[in-house]
Amino acid sequence: MRLNKFLQAAGVASRRKADRLIAAGRVRVNGRPATGPWQEINTARDRVEVDGCPVTLCKKRHYFKLYKPQGVTSTLADPHAERTLAEFISPGLRLFPVGRLDRDSEGLVLLTDDGDLALLLTHPRFGMEKRYLVELDRPLARRDLARLRAGISLEDGPFHPEVLQVDGTKVHLSLREGRKREIRRGFSALGYRVLRLVRLAIGPLELGELRPGEVKPLSAQEKKRLLGLSKRLRGG
Repeated sequence: MRLNKFLQAAGVASRRKADRLIAAGRVRVNGRPATGPWQEINTARDRVEVDGCPVTLCKKRHYFKLYKPQGVTSTLADPHAERTLAEFISPGLRLFPVGRLDRDSEGLVLLTDDGDLALLLTHPRFGMEKRYLVELDRPLARRDLARLRAGISLEDGPFHPEVLQVDGTKVHLSLREGRKREIRRGFSALGYRVLRLVRLAIGPLELGELRPGEVKPLSAQEKKRLLGLSKRLRGG
């Protein structure tokens, strides 16, 4: 198995994060620095360590949904952040977040050690739909709604959400990409300030009645829908 896929399968990190860990020299194979993400390893014989800690394949996958509160940085470790997602993960579990939200935003984040599922939910080529509630500093004007539906040019590409519902200052929309602070920048280009941004769903997984800071294991039905979607996206 390739080393980056092994780290993903073991729940250490997503494939891209695993590549960065290897490039930073934090991964060793049989006591020697890893040669690269494509290094082949024997999962039954080779000893893999990250930051000196042994890594083994997980036999059981874990799936939790979290309501990320405002003020929490969407990372597990950041020396400059007052709060991170690490405070919501039980000791002994090596989970990583699926679906980043900026520090000022809130809402649904999936915590899992299923690296394949994480890739399917986040990689741009799969175009996973994510739904949001956006609260603005003033009601959205009809002309601006038309501009929003037509798409707005930003410096890193178009902001072209599907607008699902507008109720005064509240806008429900969905996106199939997720560039940094894209929603805030899109509305700013129209002259609006986003007062509150809540992610309500990632694909078939919904925030539901979860409260800020609450973590809950996925129900059997939620897991079935999510893994069923994963299987269809892989063509299985």
